[in-house]
Amino acid sequence: MSAPVEDFVATETAVEVDDLHVTFSGREGGMARAVDGVNLAVRKGEIIALVGESGCGKTTLARTILGLEKPASGEVRFHGTPLEYNGRALKRYRKNVQLVLQDPTGSLNPRHSVYEAVAEGPRTHGMDDEIGRVTRALSMAGLRPPEKFFLRYPHELSGGQRQRVVIAGALALDPEVIIADEPVSSLDASVRGEILALMLKLREELGLTLLVVTHDLGLAWNIADRIVVMYLGRVVEQGPTEEVLSNPQHPYTRALLSVVPEMHGTEQIVLSGETPDPTKIPSGCRFHPRCQEVRTGVAERAGVLGACSTISPVVLPPSIPIGVNVADLSHEAACHLANPPPSA
Repeated sequence: MSAPVEDFVATETAVEVDDLHVTFSGREGGMARAVDGVNLAVRKGEIIALVGESGCGKTTLARTILGLEKPASGEVRFHGTPLEYNGRALKRYRKNVQLVLQDPTGSLNPRHSVYEAVAEGPRTHGMDDEIGRVTRALSMAGLRPPEKFFLRYPHELSGGQRQRVVIAGALALDPEVIIADEPVSSLDASVRGEILALMLKLREELGLTLLVVTHDLGLAWNIADRIVVMYLGRVVEQGPTEEVLSNPQHPYTRALLSVVPEMHGTEQIVLSGETPDPTKIPSGCRFHPRCQEVRTGVAERAGVLGACSTISPVVLPPSIPIGVNVADLSHEAACHLANPPPSA
């Protein structure tokens, strides 16, 4: 397996996140730091996979990029302009940045026909040529001939067809960016590849920018130009897909990769415990209580064990030079083994 487009080069940035913090009221009056100082920049036409376990903050980050959550601090920028949170600005922004959810059945109103589902967005935004937009969107999503699907209802479609309808609903608005939250997790294995191939085709034909939220590094390897790994609200590793997955630098990334079925001959790494409560983030490296390198003595032998429990690794920058081949972007990890602190 390899990244789909290793020679991808972009000339501008589509979406940027600068020192983003998102908090929620947690249990016992604590404050949950769901996103805790994230920097991210997505280049126009790029496909980024945002990877991590449930509870790592990736979906909250995606929702904040969409303007569905308002950050406690930091900002989201679209083509360099900070996102505004009044109704008119958000409506204009969401025409350009669309969401595709993981459960097509839950995303579609069972009482609405396919035509009504796809036409909803253009109607909301007062766009012209409704029939033409619906027809083109369904065709681009692989539902051909599109007229055949106009009067069908969700229960009459297969899971893959329902997901294509959801994608068509986003395409009908001519967006620049699509954020796909676990876009194939509810689909049969035989259909997953078709939907991933469709996403790659849409990037190629329309110049779409895609941020794919997933727990599945196997999926990321097959679709993404770049991988961003999150753990407990922070980015812990990022870089070109081939580089990150052939030579992972963070123990958390190695653990995630060890359970990918395609990684033949890799010993499975079982992490101890669950992801910590975001209201009680551990001191030092927030991964150290579950880290296999701490547990097996590797960190101690490397002389960084004390740092792991007391010194927080540096927050990773967005790492996104414009006009640079994606394969030449830096590969960075927020880990004391990869980057020992001066005191270690």
